[in-house]
Amino acid sequence: MEVPVDGKVIAVLLALILCALVVIIVLMLRRRSAVPDAPSRAAGSAAPRDPFAAEDQVGGDPRTLKAGDMVEYLGVRYFVRGSLRLREGGFTWSEHLLDADTIEDAKVWISVEEDPDLEVVWWTELDAEGLVPDKKTLTVDGVEYRRDEHGTADYAGEGTTGVGDRGRVEYVDYEASGGRYLSFERFGGGAWEAGTGERVPNGTLTIYPGS
Repeated sequence: MEVPVDGKVIAVLLALILCALVVIIVLMLRRRSAVPDAPSRAAGSAAPRDPFAAEDQVGGDPRTLKAGDMVEYLGVRYFVRGSLRLREGGFTWSEHLLDADTIEDAKVWISVEEDPDLEVVWWTELDAEGLVPDKKTLTVDGVEYRRDEHGTADYAGEGTTGVGDRGRVEYVDYEASGGRYLSFERFGGGAWEAGTGERVPNGTLTIYPGS
């Protein structure tokens, strides 16, 4: 005996099947579209950065130098004996005394400052007898330097520096072409101390942090 099938029941079943197919198709399309989008979101999340930032320099960040660190420059290694942290208004910079002396038995320093780019200068002590920063231009060893800056800063010493733990220093800076410098400093109103400097090219200074 055959059971009659109501036409309305068949229509409802077909509608339910159609709805299920639509849901499955929508879910598959959403899953497929989500796959290629993931890399683009990840790539876009990286923040812009300075291509000349200090962390890109070979051998570490000179701004972190402190007593006990070792630096290598032009094939020679030096220990940092002490540091001066200087401040003039809102501007800060550092000077670091190294353990090795030059052939002329002169002290060697490194200065590190940002104005606004990072600048590292290698300094060699100069016999300042009879040489004072009282002119707009000075000639030393055939190089003419022009006065650039003059001011007074507060300093705090770390390790061995040859000056007090705290105090004030007056400075006069001169500059020549080719990244060459002449600087005068006198601590606590004492005698002028002078040094000649050369800018350290990026990647030529290697830093080995101390313990």
